[in-house]
Amino acid sequence: MGGGGSVNTEVRSQKSEHGHQRSGFSTGSTCRKATSWLCLFMGSVVALALTCCITSLSWADVDAAARQLQSEARRLAEEAHEQEAMAVRGTDGWLFFDQELAHVAAGRFWGVDAAKVSRASNPDFADPLPAILDFHAQLRDIDVDLLLVPVPPKAMIYPDKLMTGLTLGDPLPRLDPSHQEFYALLRENGVQVLDLTDTFLQERFAEQGPLYCRQDTHWSGLACVLAAQKIAGMIQEMSWHAEAKTRSFDHQWQDAQISGDLWRSLDDPDLKRESVALRRVGQKTAAGLEPVEPEQDSPIILLGDSHNLVFHAGGDMHARGAGLADQLALELGLPVDLIAVRGSGATPARINLFRRSQRNPDYWQDKKLVVWVFTSREFTHSDGWRIVPIAP
Repeated sequence: MGGGGSVNTEVRSQKSEHGHQRSGFSTGSTCRKATSWLCLFMGSVVALALTCCITSLSWADVDAAARQLQSEARRLAEEAHEQEAMAVRGTDGWLFFDQELAHVAAGRFWGVDAAKVSRASNPDFADPLPAILDFHAQLRDIDVDLLLVPVPPKAMIYPDKLMTGLTLGDPLPRLDPSHQEFYALLRENGVQVLDLTDTFLQERFAEQGPLYCRQDTHWSGLACVLAAQKIAGMIQEMSWHAEAKTRSFDHQWQDAQISGDLWRSLDDPDLKRESVALRRVGQKTAAGLEPVEPEQDSPIILLGDSHNLVFHAGGDMHARGAGLADQLALELGLPVDLIAVRGSGATPARINLFRRSQRNPDYWQDKKLVVWVFTSREFTHSDGWRIVPIAP
């Protein structure tokens, strides 16, 4: 391992106002071999029952809270749309993205429900499931693994920063039954899914700050660290990783003031810019840390949207050397091959992957894993999920 430190040693949870530690919980489905509908139903039942048990909330309380969040997210998203505003003001200076709130309000977004809630211009490409399963199958045919890592919506981790009056319990229960059902369906079809929701709920009061930028549509520098540690933990269990050539990188925590995209959209001179904690990664030089550059011959492809660029690409992505690609390099001792777009991580990112393989006939020869990271709002708010080949 590249010396990044574990979640337990680097990220500590603050105690709540009641003096006890906030902790997370696992709600993964235990269904194995059953019919699809029964597996998904029982998975949802088990997840909700476990959530209720841990939070001391009744089944009805959790369901009511989820419906209340969904209803308020819909109201706020519609109001923002009418005002042609992308930023929705929450509590304590938090800002939320109208499109993400619309996704939270959408409910089920695949199968017969896809076209009802998708923003895709062509309803034939509204459903994310066929494209994800096809991508997985293509990679499997060339002995490359796929790890899907959807970024949870900010409002699902911090609903108390969006609205007041929710009966949430402690720890916070999961309020995303549709996501859990969809991820169970993907796993049933052989797709590895890293659902970060439980980890994020556990660490939402971490000492280094929140897991999302308060004034930006992206996750925070700390979330990049947590995600990298979870991803790296899974990679280190893969047989090929032991043979990978690794090297050490240095890191240091720094605070940085950013001009978030939601903050900029408000053009409010009375609203101060936020500061975020970043773990900068690189090679130590006389001038400071030199960021780690992605390497196209890496066995790992990091694919997706701007959640892979924030704090990595500089400019409107706020910083260099502190994004997900950088944190993975530190945790694994291995730079990744980065294919990320500022637009949609659904279809455009995979088109860029195809183009890269088109330019290099040997591109896939030494690849072992594709880590596909994108905001979960892509399930409803991309311009569609097309079938895209991975090679000419």
